Amino acid sequence: MSCMPKTESPFSVFNRNQQIEKLQSDTFDLAIIGGGITGAGIALDAASRGMNVCLIEKNDFASGTSNKSTKLIHGGLRYLKQFEVGLVRESGSERAIVHKLAPHLVTPEKMLLPLSEGGTYGKIMTSIGLKVYDFLADVHGDDSRIMLDKAETLEKEPLLDKAVTIGGALYAEYRTDDARLTLEVLKKAASFGATIINYCEMQGFNYNAHSKIESLNCIDNNSNRGFTISAKSYISATGPWADLIRTKDHSINHKHLHLTKGVHIVFPQDKLPIQQSIYFDVEDGRMIFAIPRGRVTYVGTTDTNYTGHKDRVVATKSDVAYLLNAINKTFPDIHLTVNDVESNWAGLRPLIHEDDKAPSELSRKDELFVSDTGLISIAGGKLTGYRKMAHRALNAVLDRLNSEEKNKLDTSQTEHIALVEPSLNTYEEAQEFEIKLSLELKNLGVFDTYHAWYLCSNYGHQARLILSKTKDFDNKNILERLIRAELWFTINYEMVNSLSDFFVRRTGRLYFDISSIEKYRGIILADCARYLNWDKDRTAFEHKKLGVFIQDATTYYDAEFK
Repeated sequence: MSCMPKTESPFSVFNRNQQIEKLQSDTFDLAIIGGGITGAGIALDAASRGMNVCLIEKNDFASGTSNKSTKLIHGGLRYLKQFEVGLVRESGSERAIVHKLAPHLVTPEKMLLPLSEGGTYGKIMTSIGLKVYDFLADVHGDDSRIMLDKAETLEKEPLLDKAVTIGGALYAEYRTDDARLTLEVLKKAASFGATIINYCEMQGFNYNAHSKIESLNCIDNNSNRGFTISAKSYISATGPWADLIRTKDHSINHKHLHLTKGVHIVFPQDKLPIQQSIYFDVEDGRMIFAIPRGRVTYVGTTDTNYTGHKDRVVATKSDVAYLLNAINKTFPDIHLTVNDVESNWAGLRPLIHEDDKAPSELSRKDELFVSDTGLISIAGGKLTGYRKMAHRALNAVLDRLNSEEKNKLDTSQTEHIALVEPSLNTYEEAQEFEIKLSLELKNLGVFDTYHAWYLCSNYGHQARLILSKTKDFDNKNILERLIRAELWFTINYEMVNSLSDFFVRRTGRLYFDISSIEKYRGIILADCARYLNWDKDRTAFEHKKLGVFIQDATTYYDAEFK
């Protein structure tokens, strides 16, 4: 990558060499290990306060848990059942804040909770529970819960089983794309001066004479070149890998992670044509979501103990059978089979272990582990609470500073920092912008409404830059010009460093538009090779690597990889 030009974007892959040079030469106030939503949140909070921050990620950003959630910024209705009142209150307030920070990316989603004889929730308890939920989550106005009778519930969703449905309720949630939310938080942290890089792996710690961490031994996975990073404080925000990092630090103790696996399956919308999002009962007492999104409907999630390979988490035949059984029981006229499933994703929840508790009973609260060496680890938690998790982790850093050092820093501003500039200030503005995009796309020859929704919900106002770039390509097919422009944008502004970065995490096509990958794989691979100076070996490697992602998204294995 030596011939890559430096660009104006602080989050461009073309600046990789300069970023590595800075990682080696600076002594940072804070070094963060892990590029998921928690690490991203910490980086933004710290950098916006005035700290000199770096963040490294061994794979791509959001390549672990932060790309495998149910993709909801939700208030945690089910946590009421576990009497986790504080978690419900925090989740409710946080989702309102995150919606305000990126209203094109975190959008309102009315959730239908159907009620049936013998179900998890009865009418009276549902009415009371949702009223308490609205109070704790500070929900009011149009978002307040609405109780429905049987006829109203079936009008909202005719595919429900008429024989067992006795009523329902509507309540408020927010939908997002977890990987894109992580990217926007990281990009914003970079705009405040944070040095952030993917495909840079922390391999070990170096200690001073007082057994405190002095530096990190790292390797750039692009070049296989090793180097060290020095900082005054160190945070591990590595999710399922937190115990591995603590073991390298020799600070693992009786408190440890309990990994559980969640699987989601995706159908073409005509196979599961529900009219809105639904949160419904499963026979084992759990509840799962069915959520329409663009051209598809996705369903999840499972919740099972996991002891397999953390770097390759896959869906098994028993996972898909569990979800299909739940769908077919709830929507008896659908009769879906595994052949109807278009793709899937499987991810891990890094929960805190509690003896004698089933996976679904484990708390979703986050927890800090502070070692004598100076390593601060944070694990557990939910996507919705990333900002508060960042705040708690950073407080552990600030507690070690003297008064003079603290006084140099600003207070946390992340509640007010719009994630995308120029910002869309409200959801209504985002809807208006989507309409404008639709008209502009029609002028280019794109007549469906999907692409306007896709560009608006993924990029907000940044979509304008993508559209303007289409004129630089000479493909006759406008959609080919559009996806090439999208690749150009994600390389220059979102640190795309591999083929799978683009198709899996920047665009979500692996999950929500998998057929488009084969359609555009060739031209995108050729552009990547040209932009990033890949030789034949690297090009072949990238082709094969994406093939593994496609295989795992379309295959149901007999067992986990070990």
